Amino acid sequence: MTRDDKQSAPGDEAGGEGPADLMDKSLLIVDDDEPFRNRLVRAMERRDFDVRSASGVGEAIEMARKNPPAFAVVDLKLLDGSGLDIVPELRELRDDMRVVILTGYGNIATAVAAVKSGAVDYLAKPADADEIEAALMAPPDSHPAPPEKPMSADRVRWEHIQRVFELCDRNVSETARRLNMHRRTLQRILAKHSPRE
Repeated sequence: MTRDDKQSAPGDEAGGEGPADLMDKSLLIVDDDEPFRNRLVRAMERRDFDVRSASGVGEAIEMARKNPPAFAVVDLKLLDGSGLDIVPELRELRDDMRVVILTGYGNIATAVAAVKSGAVDYLAKPADADEIEAALMAPPDSHPAPPEKPMSADRVRWEHIQRVFELCDRNVSETARRLNMHRRTLQRILAKHSPRE
């Protein structure tokens, strides 16, 4: 989380209306990155959510079947499957559930797939608790306000290159071929640190 959890949360003001029954702030967080998941659990609990967490697809579905939550935050890439596979099952258990997909890389096609599967929004990691809460609590049929500091085009490009590099098992030549990029250019990019914004 980049912003401290002490900030007031969106929707805390009197008269603010959320998606469904605001008395029910049950939330399921599904992420196999344990440190991130634990930080997010604590941050959302400070925002008065009743939080349960799971590390994978099977555990998440089992938890949701016992007690379907009003909200869910699901990582796209899980060790035992895709977060996109969870969303339809969650929505089947509770059709008013609001689900936000998190992912470590930007990808328009995946964003479209996430929304088609029933998610209300798609956020790139590292999304902070303020952004996540805004997406969860946005009124139905509306979209949350754009982030104050979205990733720059340079950062999105860098994230994309890093993702393809990892998918190619960190093979520079294969990555350069798939990105239609000169090998030396790619090596220079990979040698640099990620852009700050």
